[in-house]
Amino acid sequence: MTCSPELLSGLRSAVSPGDVLLEPEDLIPYSFDGTAALQQMPLAVVFARTASQVAQILLLAGRTKTPVVTRGSGTGLSGGSLPSPGALVLCLAKMDKVLEVDRANLTLLAEAGATTLQIADAAAAAGLFYPPDPGSMKISTIGGNVSENSGGLRGLKYGITRSYVMGLEVVLPDGEILWTGNKCVKDVAGYSLRDLFIGSEGTLGVITKVLLKLIPPPAAKKTMVATYAQMDQAAQTVSDIIAAKIIPCTLEFLDRTTIRCVEDFAKVGLPDCEALLLMETDGHPAQVAEEALEMEQIARRNGALDVRVARDDAEANRLATARRSAFSALARVAPTTILEDATVPRSELAHMIRFVNSVATKHNLRIGTFGHMGDGNLHPTFLTDERNTAEMHRIEEAFREIFTEAIRLGGTITGEHGIGVSKKSFLPKFAGNAQMRVMRELRRALDPQGILNPGKMFD
Repeated sequence: MTCSPELLSGLRSAVSPGDVLLEPEDLIPYSFDGTAALQQMPLAVVFARTASQVAQILLLAGRTKTPVVTRGSGTGLSGGSLPSPGALVLCLAKMDKVLEVDRANLTLLAEAGATTLQIADAAAAAGLFYPPDPGSMKISTIGGNVSENSGGLRGLKYGITRSYVMGLEVVLPDGEILWTGNKCVKDVAGYSLRDLFIGSEGTLGVITKVLLKLIPPPAAKKTMVATYAQMDQAAQTVSDIIAAKIIPCTLEFLDRTTIRCVEDFAKVGLPDCEALLLMETDGHPAQVAEEALEMEQIARRNGALDVRVARDDAEANRLATARRSAFSALARVAPTTILEDATVPRSELAHMIRFVNSVATKHNLRIGTFGHMGDGNLHPTFLTDERNTAEMHRIEEAFREIFTEAIRLGGTITGEHGIGVSKKSFLPKFAGNAQMRVMRELRRALDPQGILNPGKMFD
């Protein structure tokens, strides 16, 4: 399939000639995202540098009935930026400026293509703090973070991306540019359209600018690693920490398979054990010292083999980097790495981890599990080869059982990766008829031609 003369002419009028890609070798990198085993060649790729260019491209797509898939860095893990058949990929990676850091109002304004790390660094340079820290923060874009409502290691204490979005510039499918939100901490005028676009996965409009809330940085922090002979002991430690009214900045876990892979990859001195908890507390120095001591005592009461306290910031950063490298470390083990993010209430963590392992054993699959134990967000990661069709089928069956169990336990089919294409078959069972009807009607109202990210979230 090739671009029609009208589409090609319109694209070249809207942007610079070098910002339109048509050759197969140029399109291949945009035919997939971070989701394993999914690929679809786009019709073309166009880079926009302004909201007005985005508006022109959407008007052109509407006229020519061309599907449009918006993309940032392509780090998504649910196929959200996978091209639809015959789709134009609209890439915002070149809209990458941090436009303003407002110390008086504790806000930051950035274009959608700015990376999460770029935003965190700009905030830090102003003596402020942007807490959301997805594992891909070095390369993921803020527009993608907002579209997927991304989480991260600090989500337990500080919340997820939604908690920090104060305003958005969005280009609607008909080319109209909408601004929603402002720098006011309190604003209840009308519907919260800002919240409608957060987590919409590019199906309702194209996010071009993001106004973010910043906060003062914590004065101190302390990082610890606790090791266990049993996963249940780690899970009980988490429950007891929360019951003690301590909300750590970070409360992460890795199972034995993940620990071995991470140590082989990062070489930070992780011990060989059944389960590991990465615990971090931050805030006022006195509070940090008190909470760290209490967390260490709770870990030891629950049978921790050892509790290691980071000596300094450098060691703390190495330990946090080890956790962030879990996906990359596992990806070195097998040709295909399929990572998911079922989430359950914290009280069901131990059961769910056992269930995931039993499903892997039942289907004869290799699995490493890690995740945000503090908020119940598990990342079961299957190590496979997508060329092995029989094993891929068993993985599909395994995930069907895992998501069904997560729903039964009062959990959700995704805590931070979104629905995309990989989980849309599970959404009706999770959401129910009324929610599905309302979501479909919203989507039809904003995008009556269905040109934005067709086939994602639901058909």
